[in-house]
Amino acid sequence: MKIKQVEELVGITRKNIRFYEEQELLSVGRSENGYREYGMEDVKRLKEIRLLRRLGVPIEEIRALFQGRLSLEKVLERQVVSLEQQKESLYRTQVFCSQMLEERPTMEKLDADACLEQMDQLEQEGVIFMDETNQDVHKKKQMGALLGAGIMLVLLVPLIGILLWAYTAEPIPIALLLYLIGIPALVIIGVVAALISRIKEIKGGEEDEASKY
Repeated sequence: MKIKQVEELVGITRKNIRFYEEQELLSVGRSENGYREYGMEDVKRLKEIRLLRRLGVPIEEIRALFQGRLSLEKVLERQVVSLEQQKESLYRTQVFCSQMLEERPTMEKLDADACLEQMDQLEQEGVIFMDETNQDVHKKKQMGALLGAGIMLVLLVPLIGILLWAYTAEPIPIALLLYLIGIPALVIIGVVAALISRIKEIKGGEEDEASKY
């Protein structure tokens, strides 16, 4: 079967599937013409991967599981420990926020240096805070996608306006007008659809985030 069918059966994107292939979690056969040919065993394996990823199991441990270096029981035991650590981190982060709130904070009184120093100390004790650099990268990618789409729209929308203005000045057959307007209109629809898809990928579907799926 083709990758589109696999996407529908498993419920993940082809970008995820390609990522798992690159990570050697999935080995797909090829047809005589060189195209990938997925079978039900591949679908089963992808569903297993999706289950484990939704539980938060790291890629490295899934690879070890599939290679027989870890048992499923051991993988799940490790994940229980990891989730317990995450729960503790969230609790201590909540306590930290509550302590700040008790001081009735304002931006004028906020001592960012002292707070960051305290957070660094907590990280040394095992508390995990949000990685702000990763969030910033995603925002930059989103801005890039919006900028690219915006430029295309700025170029195409006026073009439609110019065609309509030209039609009022010197009428042409309506069928020809619709054809001329239809081309940029279809491109605009495609740009918007691609933008929506790209934003979704950036938020949680592309390769750097596929490892979290």
